[in-house]
Amino acid sequence: MLKIAVKSALLAGAAWGVLGAPALAQAVPQDQATTVEEIVVTARRTEESLQRTPLSISAFRGETLERAGTQQVTDLQGQVPNLNIVQGRGSSNATNIYIRGVGQPDALQTFDPAVGVYVDDVYYSRIRGTQFDLLDLERVEVLRGPQGTLYGKNTIGGALKLVSRRPGDEFRARGSIAYGDYNLIDVQGAVSGPITDGLAFGLSALRSTRDGYVTDPITGREYNDKDTVAVRAALAWDPATNLRIDLTADYSRDDAGLVVGQATNSLVGSSGQVIVAIPSPLPEYNFETSVDPDLPNETRLESRGLALNAAWDVSDSLTLRSITAFRKLNTDDYIDFDATPSEVTSALVAVDQEQFSQELQATYVSGPITAVGGLYYLKEDVSSHQEAYADDLLGPLFLNSGFLRTIDDALETTSRAAYGNVTFQATEALRLSAGVRYTEEEKDYVRTTSTFFSALPAFNATFPFAPPTGEYDDTSIMASADYQLTPDLMVYARYAQGFKSGGFNGRANSASEATAYEPETADSWEFGLKGSTQDRRLRFNLALFTTDYQDFQARVSGVENDPVTNLPVAVLSVINAGELEIWGAEFDAVWAVTDSFTFDLQLGHLDAEYGEFNDARFTATGGSRAFQEPAFSPSWTARYGAQYVVELANGSDLTFGGSMRFRSRMALAVDNTAVNSTVQLPGMFQDDYYLYDARVVWDDPTDRYTVGLYGQNLTDEVYRTDAQEFSSVGGIRTAYYGAPRTWMVKFTARY
Repeated sequence: MLKIAVKSALLAGAAWGVLGAPALAQAVPQDQATTVEEIVVTARRTEESLQRTPLSISAFRGETLERAGTQQVTDLQGQVPNLNIVQGRGSSNATNIYIRGVGQPDALQTFDPAVGVYVDDVYYSRIRGTQFDLLDLERVEVLRGPQGTLYGKNTIGGALKLVSRRPGDEFRARGSIAYGDYNLIDVQGAVSGPITDGLAFGLSALRSTRDGYVTDPITGREYNDKDTVAVRAALAWDPATNLRIDLTADYSRDDAGLVVGQATNSLVGSSGQVIVAIPSPLPEYNFETSVDPDLPNETRLESRGLALNAAWDVSDSLTLRSITAFRKLNTDDYIDFDATPSEVTSALVAVDQEQFSQELQATYVSGPITAVGGLYYLKEDVSSHQEAYADDLLGPLFLNSGFLRTIDDALETTSRAAYGNVTFQATEALRLSAGVRYTEEEKDYVRTTSTFFSALPAFNATFPFAPPTGEYDDTSIMASADYQLTPDLMVYARYAQGFKSGGFNGRANSASEATAYEPETADSWEFGLKGSTQDRRLRFNLALFTTDYQDFQARVSGVENDPVTNLPVAVLSVINAGELEIWGAEFDAVWAVTDSFTFDLQLGHLDAEYGEFNDARFTATGGSRAFQEPAFSPSWTARYGAQYVVELANGSDLTFGGSMRFRSRMALAVDNTAVNSTVQLPGMFQDDYYLYDARVVWDDPTDRYTVGLYGQNLTDEVYRTDAQEFSSVGGIRTAYYGAPRTWMVKFTARY
């Protein structure tokens, strides 16, 4: 705790020097504000002020995100302390989300996320299909730290909540069109209004396309592009003053090309032959990559869903709620893992997923007591067909045989939970809260793995695998106390637990390697301060936290001889490696300095290290890998933003805004040293970097029409966001990069 206090004091001191006063908050710049606007959130499943919610949460109004040029959830990168949210490795439709050093970057269908994603309180159980464009949103909430009681499994790192606009009894319409470099064309529209008394309808849609950032200099093919369609329809029915029913339907399609990166080391075949020689030191990435020319240039996703949300106010104190949802996801992703013209390893990953969820919830508010309780049920069926192509991997010792491996699997998950959370207003200033959630889960898994050697047909083999049903249960608790020191200043302490489900390794290559892994758990302490000045020009929040992260699920790679063919095969295991010890601090502020000038600041500090990471292959370090750096855990994240509004003579406004984002050095993969080595692999890290963004936005006097010019990454910084480590397969280590400098012009009309 002493280390936390010392470094947190340094963090707060840095902010004091910038602001001239202790300051922190959870919002992006407010537009033309003489005061900082109050934000209402539902982080604890009831509506309450952001500043009265005793946990770390960042909240963003949809209109503010739109005016800032935010287009996708990944544009939140840098705007939330200790959040890493980037496009997933090798996929145009998956999102890699880490909060406070806890996450799960692999999109494989049998791996559960560690940060829960919710749209209108409906849980999305895969990280595929979460690369959302922000369309007609009321707000976005980012909850940091374990949320195991109110949100359940797979929120061990936190939760990301998107809240859509509800149609109302007033007509509303908005449309926008944007054009930018790389031939970006983004068209959005939303309309809503009453049909009859008590019944309203809303419809929103977008079409967004962009040429690829990456070009193959040999074939001219483009990669890392965008081609997205999304539609959402909503009916809001209030048949009585105490009854609200919402029915929503959504559809989205992503039809982009390959997502490719850069090979960071030479690739070597099974006979020791060099397949691709990569120079050392690695040349700077120039967004040109030649990949397997025989691989289709496509990644495809279709996602659709229905949700019925009903709320009945039984009395002034009691509300009953039902959330029923069905979702379906289909993807066909082609991936060039080695990112070279050679076929060391390329793959097709085709996934079909369905989920049904039902939540029954009761909320009781009377006198000093606020209580939320409920029952939750989830049934998920996910199947996949995978093909791995590696014709260049086997060398002379294996007659230069062509190679194909296929995996067909199916996973059925049934999850049930019961939860309760009670808040008691002990005194006018003191509130006490406690919660508990019990979860039971079953997973049934079957898989068939087949290998085919074109020159060695005698070694072709099929391995079926049907392990016993995985059964997991967990009881997570939460306790917090908050005290209102003054009407504008609150302190709180919070203890929370979370758990991430166990499962099965869907990437295993042989019968001997097909192993199950157990759940992860986390225990977190958090101490915070939330406040604002009396004139409401300054809002600030500070949090100090520790997390004890147990049974960390790690994918580790190696090589062994297949027990049937006696040929060397890659081992891609998932193990409960040990524990992480994490602590840190977060500091946010938004300050309306004058009626025209607004400043905002987000700072995060993170200290993550392995308390235990057992791996028998590391004999030189006593079977321990605890010396390695945990992935996606930079010591520092920071963002400084400002905007200035100029009122023109005709009554229109011109807003100048800009920000600087900083992220310190971090590991991009769990395996970031060679086996049995303490020497770091440079390609699996990203050094410190800064990104600079700016915008100029014109608003007409009626605030109906807006024209904005937006620039991102103005200095054209080249930086890595993710990495794929498959060293046991030809030595593959591939890095993925953020977007180069871009600009966009956007026109918006509102009615």
